[in-house]
Amino acid sequence: MTNDPRAAIAAAPMHRLQIVVVALCIALNALDGFDVLAISFAAPGIAAEWGVDRATLGIVLSMELLGMAAGSVLIGNVADRIGRRPTILGCLMVMTAGMFAATVASGVEMLSAIRFLTGIGIGGMLSSTSAMVAEFSNDKRRGLNVALNIAGYSTGAILGGLVASALLASTGDWRSVFMLGGVASAAMIPLAVLFLPESIESLIARRPVRALETVNRTLARMGHAAVAALPALPEIRVKPSIASLFSRDYARVTVLLTVAYFAQILFFYYIQKWIPKIVVDLGFDAAQAGRVLVWANVGNLTGAVLIGLASQRFNLRPLVGGAMLVGFVAIGAFGLAGADLVRLSVTAAIAAFFINAGVVGLYPILAQTYPAALRASGTGFVIGMGRGGSALGPVVAGALFASGSSLLAVSLTMGLGGLIAAAMVFLLPRPGKA
Repeated sequence: MTNDPRAAIAAAPMHRLQIVVVALCIALNALDGFDVLAISFAAPGIAAEWGVDRATLGIVLSMELLGMAAGSVLIGNVADRIGRRPTILGCLMVMTAGMFAATVASGVEMLSAIRFLTGIGIGGMLSSTSAMVAEFSNDKRRGLNVALNIAGYSTGAILGGLVASALLASTGDWRSVFMLGGVASAAMIPLAVLFLPESIESLIARRPVRALETVNRTLARMGHAAVAALPALPEIRVKPSIASLFSRDYARVTVLLTVAYFAQILFFYYIQKWIPKIVVDLGFDAAQAGRVLVWANVGNLTGAVLIGLASQRFNLRPLVGGAMLVGFVAIGAFGLAGADLVRLSVTAAIAAFFINAGVVGLYPILAQTYPAALRASGTGFVIGMGRGGSALGPVVAGALFASGSSLLAVSLTMGLGGLIAAAMVFLLPRPGKA
């Protein structure tokens, strides 16, 4: 009788190889975090050198988010069709090339195009690593590992932000921020080639040539016995396509999760994209503004880790919805902080804690909702549509600032996204219900 390797992996303790895969995916998402925020750290220098006004800067800040939307939807589906490993490697190469290319940009149009293309790699990476981590985790650690994977984003923003702030203070050149991202991304390529195997669940779902041989090779590396044959396919196979996400079984959760992510990530990127410019406009220099953003990402990371730990013991949906609601209140406190660096740092960190807990808490829900054949497609579609909407966040905030709105008014307006997201989470059907 053939054992199902997926059941063995789900029940057994995490093996060293599984831990390495999860750790590498977290590191790749740390690159995502820094690569996305590189433009935020560079924004004051870009505005000063090229004479860019706030409205135009908002558009530049949004370009990689548009790219991430396209990458999440399109490349997430590619990952379900050709596998997690080749997709991750391809995205990493695109990210590396994009960061180096930004250092030679000569104007707003060129930089915007480069950031859009870089965003495609970042978006594909996020959906692919989310699926990879879920599929290399056992049942006990899956929720925590998926949350930690997304927390890698904030880790990269914190560590990279500290270095970027030092670079800006010593060189005053915004291009050095992108050079740092390019070097870090290039350094990850050989590690990913050597230590990221293909997901067993993906191999079983896709059945490529020599799938059984590849599955058994990975099982041996994880300390599990070989299997004589792959598990039988289900009678009704789920096709990895966007249409399948809107089938009778998945349409409702797809719509609710997409709206929730759209609204919450719009809120999230208001904080991430505008903090440096807000702080500079309050009379502080670019290095000080970068450090406020670093504190916000300390809040992001703490919120992500705690929501992941909570997912192992508590019903996640009330926690996620509650965090979204508190985030709305917290952003109001940020809007009232005034020109005080300590208050700005503390309120930004508290707001980011709850806002990002809401974002990260959606990922374990996504991993539980979709089967392996649809996992990257479903995750990619939800975060892709959400990130497409999030591209509106910096633009809307920029337009509100340009119209003369106060920091409090802009903050509360953007915070409405958290209220909408919470409503969607509370409307999700119970597990097992269509």
